Amino acid sequence: MSDLVRAEGQGETQLRYDRPATVWLEALPLGNGRIGAMAFGGIGPDRVGLNDETLWSGSPATTRGLSTPLGEVGAEAVDEVRAAIAAGDVRRAQALARGFQAGHSQAYLPLGDLLLEVKVDGRVPAEVSSYRRVLDLDSATAVTEYETAGITVRQEVFVSAPAGVLALRWRASRAGALSVGVRLTSQLQASTRADGDNGLALLARCPANVAPPHGSDTDAILYSDDAEQGMNAAIALRVASDGLVRATAEEVVVEQAQEVTLVLSTATGYDGAYVAPTRTAEECWASADSRVVAALAREYDELLEEHVEDYRGLFRRSVLELDSDPARRALPTDARLANAVGQDDPGLSALVYNYGRYLLIASSRPGGLPATLQGIWNEELRPPWSSNYTLNINTEMNYWHAETTSLSECHEPLLHYVEELAQAGRSTARERYGRAGWTAHHNADAWCWTIPVDGDPKWANWPMAGAWLCRHLWDHYAFTGDLEFLRRVWPVLRGAAEFCLDWLVELPDGSLGTSPSTSPENDYLAADGGPASVTTSSTMDLALISDLFLRCAQVAELLELMDPLVDELSAARKRIPEPAIGSRGQLQEWADDLPEVEPHHRHVSHLVGLYPGDAITPDGTAALAAAATRTLDLRGDRATGWSLAWKICLRARLRDSAAAYRLIKEFLTPANDTGTDYVGSGAGVYPNLFCAHPPFQIDGNFGSTAGIAELLLQSHNSEIDLLPALPSEWPSGRVSGLRARGGVTVDVRWSKTGEVEAILTADRDQEVVVRHGDDRTPVTLSAGVASRLSWS
Repeated sequence: MSDLVRAEGQGETQLRYDRPATVWLEALPLGNGRIGAMAFGGIGPDRVGLNDETLWSGSPATTRGLSTPLGEVGAEAVDEVRAAIAAGDVRRAQALARGFQAGHSQAYLPLGDLLLEVKVDGRVPAEVSSYRRVLDLDSATAVTEYETAGITVRQEVFVSAPAGVLALRWRASRAGALSVGVRLTSQLQASTRADGDNGLALLARCPANVAPPHGSDTDAILYSDDAEQGMNAAIALRVASDGLVRATAEEVVVEQAQEVTLVLSTATGYDGAYVAPTRTAEECWASADSRVVAALAREYDELLEEHVEDYRGLFRRSVLELDSDPARRALPTDARLANAVGQDDPGLSALVYNYGRYLLIASSRPGGLPATLQGIWNEELRPPWSSNYTLNINTEMNYWHAETTSLSECHEPLLHYVEELAQAGRSTARERYGRAGWTAHHNADAWCWTIPVDGDPKWANWPMAGAWLCRHLWDHYAFTGDLEFLRRVWPVLRGAAEFCLDWLVELPDGSLGTSPSTSPENDYLAADGGPASVTTSSTMDLALISDLFLRCAQVAELLELMDPLVDELSAARKRIPEPAIGSRGQLQEWADDLPEVEPHHRHVSHLVGLYPGDAITPDGTAALAAAATRTLDLRGDRATGWSLAWKICLRARLRDSAAAYRLIKEFLTPANDTGTDYVGSGAGVYPNLFCAHPPFQIDGNFGSTAGIAELLLQSHNSEIDLLPALPSEWPSGRVSGLRARGGVTVDVRWSKTGEVEAILTADRDQEVVVRHGDDRTPVTLSAGVASRLSWS
């Protein structure tokens, strides 16, 4: 075994299995931010699913063609909806709201499959022993190993960010024993051809339009001959071996080998959200092949070492270790998951934390697009919810742990995307609503779709995505102190605030509110007894707007800006009411105390001010925090996968360690659906620990990591709070590389005997208050100098 791949049993940084994957949700994810791969680890026949983060249906031209509204738009149309709401005619208000809608966002697509057949001594292995399949999170490498007929076969796969390639190597324990067949296939319109005697090319064309699977479109997948209506793409593959290699138009075959190395890369016609993707498939192939040729000219071990060094520079910044039974750790991960039901396995929580960081590194690197609903791993032409950017919670959740777990660079794709989205959002604000600034709604895609999609107003007519996404811009500054970044994104923050200011309406009591307003994806019972969603001043609307206005004032002060808009924002913020507390002691979801159609609804949008916001805290706003607790109690623990993750974060902010741990255990429940049914009943995680919505959504993986980080460190309340919600089931452990606002890196160790030790290292000189329990200690930190504190 390469010494770059960690040995068995070293911490909670390995997923391990005793059989090959038979379905996608058992395969092991790999990625370099752009190329996504799902390794099955087969015996004989094998598969590696392939994705490219820039491979989407449609184009800017498609987006323009789908944007025709269903009804009247503009300021007068907004006024009509408001008048209907004021008159109590919710049915007319909802019908009018649908008029702003149009079309749908585009889909993130699968590029293809690498299909393999391995033979030993000329035969597909009939019987094997000592089979093991491992994803090593510490080296971002998947390993499959087994023995057959006295010969050991080992396969390693990784995806290198520096080299821009996927590399796969087989080794046999005896010379000449291996034969390997290599093919490329795709669900897209595609063809393959040989390239020399060791290469294979796949040339593909994407659909001009893919409708979401939850719709009723009869022509769900449409291709076009127009180069501006759908992009081209390609896979380039080459093989090197000590055996005999030959290539046909369909296959590369290797015979009589002891070692085989395969290198591939991908490229697409994507050249930005607003640029027609006119690059030909041959041009895409040439771009991909140049990376393959360069990589194959190097030694495999050199490629691996470069990949591991680059990856570990991110991953090893923060690792969580909890007490772990070695016997449990030795179990296959799917068996361990099943055995953990009804029992405590702290190490499994540590594995989930480390896995969430691994997945973000693999799916979100600087210069690329943000992680989608499925990260960068998708196998369906019409994936669930188009595998797009769902902006009413899911995309934001993908990045909640980026700053807190020392992955600030991996946050960059989303931060840049928000800047891109604002450009399209200005047109949407002006043309749909007659408003200033910029806005975005429930769905977005690689082409920066910002228009309310065609569908139920309870999710389509929600124009607050810009306000929520801007919180990520502020958080990046809060953790890094990067004033140049803040200066760059000020126009984006300002534009989102302009829209929100223009969207607010004066209510009869003199306060400011929003109309029309929805609370994402939830319905209340209307006066006529039916479900309704459109109303005035959802709690989420006001929480997001109030937070945005506050951040804009803070940015203006930091940058010493003299902008009259900031004074308007501050004055308006004073007129936005605090959340109301309802008759059951709960935080109200809407301005009125309205009954929910689904009392246990998965969305808890009205708690956004508790997390990821910071307007509600147990110390500063005790009554609101108690109402948030009551809301969570009423909603219950059982929920879809990503909702469980959000609730972990919320309970952590409430310092309710017992409830947070219950939710972690609920999250770590084996999913009982197949992953292909959109209404499957089994939330939790799949055998490869992907989060089950169901079906698979990666936001729960990321959100659970963020929640575990909040249990161990919080810094939103002007203090560095150590172990604020540590579960009693984690009596000892250690975590490295957590980040506090202000640019402070924190390592914490705790023991069963009550000893706690923390090491704080600041990016710059500063004074901080460190809290542990009831103890508050002022500390002077010097840039780059570690400060050690301890409690017993």
